[in-house]
Amino acid sequence: MSRPKPIEYRDAPVEVRAVFDDIKNSRNVPDVNNFWKYLANDPATLRRTWDSVKEVMAPGALDPLAKEMIYLAVSVSNGCGYCIASHTAAARKAGMTDAMFAEVMAVTGMANETNRLANGYRVPIDEAFDR
Repeated sequence: MSRPKPIEYRDAPVEVRAVFDDIKNSRNVPDVNNFWKYLANDPATLRRTWDSVKEVMAPGALDPLAKEMIYLAVSVSNGCGYCIASHTAAARKAGMTDAMFAEVMAVTGMANETNRLANGYRVPIDEAFDR
């Protein structure tokens, strides 16, 4: 099986163009990024993923910067270079400073280390935490 190729707007079927248009309008960008162009190889996955991202990342109890920094931390933990780059840029656009980035990386690294230690030692959950 060959590697999928990105679907450009000019070559996209109508249902993909509709999602691309929604992404461009929602984000006020001239074109969609590569992630969406590759997902466009499966229009149902493209639509489902965009609808979910749009819903989860919409304003809510957490502000957009907090959501982007959480997304960044999870992307680092999962080792997704694409998502690290994308959500670092989005977090910076939302106001993340270099100092904030450094703290997010420190907390992410510390959480990953202590999570692995707790799992490795099979530390039982303290009664005070299990509520």
